Amino acid sequence: MEQFDSVSAREATPHLTEPKEMSDNNSIQKQNKQEPNFIVALVKELVELVLVTLVLLIVIRWTLAEARYIPSSSMEPTLQINDRLLVEKLSGHFNVAIKRGDILVFYPPPVEMGGHDLSNDPLTVLGRLTGLPFLPYEPAFIKRVVGLPKDHIRIAKNQGVFINGQLLNESAYIKELPAYDLTVLGDIQGRSTGGGVVRPYGDSDQSSQPIVVPDGQLFMMGDNRNNSEDSHVWGFLDQKRVIGRACLLFWRQLEAPKYPQVIYE
Repeated sequence: MEQFDSVSAREATPHLTEPKEMSDNNSIQKQNKQEPNFIVALVKELVELVLVTLVLLIVIRWTLAEARYIPSSSMEPTLQINDRLLVEKLSGHFNVAIKRGDILVFYPPPVEMGGHDLSNDPLTVLGRLTGLPFLPYEPAFIKRVVGLPKDHIRIAKNQGVFINGQLLNESAYIKELPAYDLTVLGDIQGRSTGGGVVRPYGDSDQSSQPIVVPDGQLFMMGDNRNNSEDSHVWGFLDQKRVIGRACLLFWRQLEAPKYPQVIYE
């Protein structure tokens, strides 16, 4: 009798644990709830990271400096094709005066670009601010400052550049002497980067006037004087189009020396 009562008491005790199937269903539901939350958090972090990176990139490029590379030979021998350099912008923000001999990076005037000026569509503006290679971009030139405001410029073939009647000593950096004459504004002409003929003053009343740099403008030239689309082609540069000063050359690819061929007898 006692054995029967003992057995009955054990069988009558209720189970406190949930059935296994119900427990499995609950865990699956919890996982399904956690997965969307994890994806949302991951996307949110990625968006925040991209936005912070873009803001930092814009701030650094606009206030401090940006990197540029040299795509042409117009500044040889000073700068070679594929050179990488740093363009500083602090001096522009602090209104440091531009000096003759400074090497500047700038957006060329519209006459050089076939009449097209800087675009204001959002993607192009973002590309201008960030420099990201997959965004639209606008070409920038790099040249040396030769003429400052109020300077009288004259270029004599096989002699050089005369500033206010004085011959500029440029033997330290130019590749060769200019093979052209520039005396009046009408002499400023040539072929643009796109191959079109540029004559900014050829048909105007100013064509016979001397070349005097206006206020707020610059006369820019490449060190490779006979292979450069510069102010002798398209005229004066508005200082508002200056991006910054070239201040540091940090990369130059060296070519292997070419040794004479050894001839075996």
